[in-house]
Amino acid sequence: MASTLSLSIYSLQTNPSPELPKLTRTHKFSVRAQTVPKSSPHKNLSTSLEPSPQKQQKSRPCPSPEQRVEVPDSDPPLSGSFSLLTRRLRDGFRYDELGFEILSIALPAAFALAADPIASLVDTAYIGHLGSVELAAVGVSISIFNLVSKLFNVPLLNITTSFVAEEQALVSKRGKDHEFEGQGKKVLPSVSTSLALAASLGFAEAVALSVGASFLMNIMGIPVDSPMRIPAENFLTLRAFGSPAIVIALAAQGAFRGFKDTKTPLYAIVAGNILNAILDPILIFFCGFGTGGAAVSTVISEYLIASILLLQLNGKVVLISPGIDGRRVARYLKSGGLLIGRTIASLGTLTLSTSLAARQGPVPMAGHQICIQVWLAVSLLTDALALAGQALLAAGYSQGNYKQARLVIYKVLQLGLATGVGLGVLLFLGFGAFANLFSTDSEVLDIAWSGTLFVAGSQPVNAVAFVLDGLYYGVSDFGYAAYSMVVVGLTSCAFLLVAGPTFSLPGVWTGLFFFMALRVVAGIWRLGTRSGPWKMIWSETEQESG
Repeated sequence: MASTLSLSIYSLQTNPSPELPKLTRTHKFSVRAQTVPKSSPHKNLSTSLEPSPQKQQKSRPCPSPEQRVEVPDSDPPLSGSFSLLTRRLRDGFRYDELGFEILSIALPAAFALAADPIASLVDTAYIGHLGSVELAAVGVSISIFNLVSKLFNVPLLNITTSFVAEEQALVSKRGKDHEFEGQGKKVLPSVSTSLALAASLGFAEAVALSVGASFLMNIMGIPVDSPMRIPAENFLTLRAFGSPAIVIALAAQGAFRGFKDTKTPLYAIVAGNILNAILDPILIFFCGFGTGGAAVSTVISEYLIASILLLQLNGKVVLISPGIDGRRVARYLKSGGLLIGRTIASLGTLTLSTSLAARQGPVPMAGHQICIQVWLAVSLLTDALALAGQALLAAGYSQGNYKQARLVIYKVLQLGLATGVGLGVLLFLGFGAFANLFSTDSEVLDIAWSGTLFVAGSQPVNAVAFVLDGLYYGVSDFGYAAYSMVVVGLTSCAFLLVAGPTFSLPGVWTGLFFFMALRVVAGIWRLGTRSGPWKMIWSETEQESG
């Protein structure tokens, strides 16, 4: 005790502080303080030299979206990040208020995501009654349309969700300073900027698809004298008129997702799909428009969806801001360019796998196609979890509520892993029944059944990979999301080029599993290294534990 007391006295003598009470030393090395708080009579004097971490945290101002990536200079150890993350994931899957909020966002989103494939099946069923030529022609046109949508429209959707969630959270925290008096509408420049970009992009797509329909058919390898050529061109040209409605509707969906509202988009999509199902038989058969009638009914339903969403959105925010901020537009364009590059890397890997499978012959290709369709279709559920995590993480992060942001990360990863395991078990037990829906050819089914382990076993990895995508977008980590996907894609393509020809379909399926596993490794590594926008989130764990 004497040595400890002497050390404390020496420290106070050599490091005086004006904030400490005046201390006096007697000849017997006793210490007497003029003022001693009664609340802590036995506290070590040396501990009073360190400021309270809680006080520091309370006094920290909330960073703006542009400033929030500024981080402390010291880097915490990498092993501590991984151990903290894995320990929290091992704590168990507790159903709490946060889990309920995530599921309340994810479930309507999952139904909305599933509505479009169901509507496509209805269109396919009606068009199939026209003949195989018409069905093949429409299939070519839809593949072109979907490719354009994945490259340009989906990135705008993801960016809008993140930016609107950030701005909505900041406006809510500041109060009603950003509202018009008497109108009750919030001014969110991110919404008006997204809608303006969507209108411009939709118009550009409409012109490109309608004017370039013939050129695109040549790229797809449809010769001029093919019976598919004319119906395919007509269908694509008519569908092009719906491009502005599609892109604007996606931007509006992104805004609603940023508000954590996935029910309104679900209602709009269901209403549009019901109208499409009613108009299809009328225009295709009764009016005799054929494939053109299918295209017209789809376009009408798309404008209905966009109208409903804009009408509902107009009740919440001002759709047209007084002025468009050029820096905000540049931020959208930069982030969109990064996500387009990411999409190209992902699609390139999947396209290479399909090409390698096609080289095995028509029967192996058919079996592979069944596996891939089921493999991709079940990802809708985890995509819904990803967008729920994206919206909640963006809101907490933009407000500087890093503790809540960490809780969102832990919870959405837990739910994603649990969902992946559940889907894997379901597919392992019932994949044979799913495969029978696609074909009655015994050889094709044998090949499809041989891929059961790939389809079912990869679901936990797929689920975590998709959830990590949502976390990237939640903190606007678009740069790492793009660059890491390019590296992962190139590595996976190299693996596929070796494994595919050597081991045929098992090599292709292993390459796809390797592709998804690398995405998970890249995401966990990003979280664990605490770099970029993640550093601010994890830096507070050191203060809390300290």
